[in-house]
Amino acid sequence: MSRIATTFSQLQEKGRKALIPYVTAGFPFADITPALMHGMVEAGADVIELGVPFSDPMADGPVIQKAGEKALSLGIGTAQVLEMVRQFRQRNQTTPVVLMGYANPVERYDQIHGAGAFVRDAAAAGVDGVLVVDYPPEECEDFAAALRAHDMDLIFLLAPTSTEERMQQVARVASGYVYYVSLKGVTGSGALDTAAVEAMLPTIRKHVHIPVGVGFGIRDAATAQAIGKVADAVVIGSRIIQLIEDQPHEKVVAVTVDFLRGVRKALDA
Repeated sequence: MSRIATTFSQLQEKGRKALIPYVTAGFPFADITPALMHGMVEAGADVIELGVPFSDPMADGPVIQKAGEKALSLGIGTAQVLEMVRQFRQRNQTTPVVLMGYANPVERYDQIHGAGAFVRDAAAAGVDGVLVVDYPPEECEDFAAALRAHDMDLIFLLAPTSTEERMQQVARVASGYVYYVSLKGVTGSGALDTAAVEAMLPTIRKHVHIPVGVGFGIRDAATAQAIGKVADAVVIGSRIIQLIEDQPHEKVVAVTVDFLRGVRKALDA
């Protein structure tokens, strides 16, 4: 059983919803990420999504694009991200870490280090799941199997435009949880329609029998609470990036902790 499956199982027993914050690795400072991850856990995060910086992040809005560009300018690539996870694991062996990113860095890593190197090294670093935005389910059954062999999960996005056939395809290869993109558009865009999310979830659950997290457009404790009533997990990314982008080094963790504590409190209310 993966760390992600264990975490969701424990939350379900307690009747709690998962809080999954996202941050771009190496942003806003190259050395801040492990401390930021520990702060997120302290504030009540159940799973951490760590963005792997990439130059052409098609699913991400301007906030996360800018964060990725900053991290790249600081020399953060896949190898550095794995090192951050290794550092985090020195003190935390229980909180799942999911790498979120794109096919190019994964495949480039294997080109440089040899076939299968990404899966091997991610597992060794302590990664629990991988979400590759531009990997369609019908083309990555081998990748999913390789991850599962190392107790890692392959996580997929579903969108308001996903057909039931697409949901079935995702259900065949996904593990850990699926990530429902709550609106049409990129990260951080639009106003969240909680009624539309609530209406879509029964259709997803008809085909997908693992937890469903919802993200894109969740910006505060109130929207997190509303989504938490219908989903198994709440994912927050762009809002955290906005809160920390102009903070001095010594305030980044504290600002994040303060924000997430409010969200955790609302989710548990």
